[in-house]
Amino acid sequence: MVFYFTSAVVNPDYTIYMGKDKYENEDLIKYGWPEDIWFHVDKLSSAHVYLRLPKGHTINDIPPEVLIDCAQLVKNNSIQGCKMNNINVVYTPWANLKKTGDMDVGQIGFHRQKEVKIVAVEKKVNEIVNRLEKTKVESSPDLAAEKESRDQEERNEKKAQLQEHKRKEKEEQKRRREMEELKNYSSLMKSENMKTNEDGYDSDDFM
Repeated sequence: MVFYFTSAVVNPDYTIYMGKDKYENEDLIKYGWPEDIWFHVDKLSSAHVYLRLPKGHTINDIPPEVLIDCAQLVKNNSIQGCKMNNINVVYTPWANLKKTGDMDVGQIGFHRQKEVKIVAVEKKVNEIVNRLEKTKVESSPDLAAEKESRDQEERNEKKAQLQEHKRKEKEEQKRRREMEELKNYSSLMKSENMKTNEDGYDSDDFM
């Protein structure tokens, strides 16, 4: 089971989602998208919350209001963290998550620590949490199929871009050939004109 939330503090909306338990988190880790940003309460147990960014956006493009929504949702879904003030929430791109065979279910590490960011949460803001909870939708998606569909779409886009690049390349080559042919033709015509002028014009002698 996956819980989906909508952050409508900016336009267009952002989708936030999380697994029901640590076993569901394993699938979310496995089938995450490059556009996903992972959130977790620092040094405490909490839900694994993901923010799905628009394609082409990065972690640095997250609107501040959306970042606060994600941090509040993570805090609220931490047994210890929800009762504490002044906690930190860590977040990083999904691609930076590292899972090894010796890790427990739901446990995660990072490939590059420098890509992990921190947002401080002073206290729980009920207004934000309640607003997000009202948008909550429970679903049992086929995460593997969704990931494959997304990857196939990306492959098709790259193929189309490659074909367009080749088409433009051919057009450019054709244009260059035509320019070269025109240049050669102009040179030839100039040469012929010079030859004709050197020969002069024949005229009848009436004297």
